[in-house]
Amino acid sequence: MTGETRTDDASMDGLARVRALLAAGGKPPIGETLGFALVEVELGRAVFEGVPGRHAYNPLGVVHGGYAATLLDSACGIATASRLAAGESFTTLELKVAYHKAMTEHTGPVRAEAIIKSMGRRVAYADATLTDDEGRLLASATSTLLVMAA
Repeated sequence: MTGETRTDDASMDGLARVRALLAAGGKPPIGETLGFALVEVELGRAVFEGVPGRHAYNPLGVVHGGYAATLLDSACGIATASRLAAGESFTTLELKVAYHKAMTEHTGPVRAEAIIKSMGRRVAYADATLTDDEGRLLASATSTLLVMAA
């Protein structure tokens, strides 16, 4: 035993795996690249926080829409993962993003929060919002996710 927290143990249910990720710092590899991390999780709900900056700028000098989409997709995915049984996994089938306000390096910390609206044996539906630290809505998303048995 190395003392590292394992997040890939197939015998763990989804919430236990996600809590292990959170205990390990909450940063999946893409979170390292884009500068965001999982900060809260409970059954059917997940929250990521990040700070957009010049590292995510598009050629027009604002944060690329993919930054918001990535945080929203991550929150919807982890909210879904928290509801999985041991041995199940998921993938995003659809993500619809609405952009409400542009982000720049001056936006400051942002928060993506997702909740599961409904979940069946094969499909989950999630809603997510991305807000700044004053609670202003920056983007929102709806997502459809496929639940897969091992």
